[in-house]
Amino acid sequence: MVVYRHSVTFNAPIRFVYDWCTDFREDDPQITGSNYRRIILEKTNKRVIYASDKIGIDGKPKLAVRIVTLSQSKFAWDLDYVAEEDLERGEYRLKKIGKEKTKLDMVFRNKWKNGKGPSRAELKASTKASWDAFAPALERDYLM
Repeated sequence: MVVYRHSVTFNAPIRFVYDWCTDFREDDPQITGSNYRRIILEKTNKRVIYASDKIGIDGKPKLAVRIVTLSQSKFAWDLDYVAEEDLERGEYRLKKIGKEKTKLDMVFRNKWKNGKGPSRAELKASTKASWDAFAPALERDYLM
């Protein structure tokens, strides 16, 4: 199992950040320039379930399902990711660090089912790249 962390700070209030980050949409992959498909299966105030396809480590399409459990009162959410190649648990916690500044701390636990998957450094780099795209998009939306 590989455990890794990532944090990002936003120039936006905690309520806006929570709402933006947990408003899962089928076109979200476009924010990062990803070409995988996302299909929302369920979306309520307490849970979001969506499926996606991605290219696996072997270059072939793979199916993944993500179950996101929301906690509005704690400004937090948890991700359970089940895919053909791996399993992942993600914990997302927001913290107000100013009137219009919010920090998101994330912890991920990733386990590959068969053989060796990406290294901790590769997983961290991928997560950083995603949030390097999400953060400016969130802040643009906040200023609109």
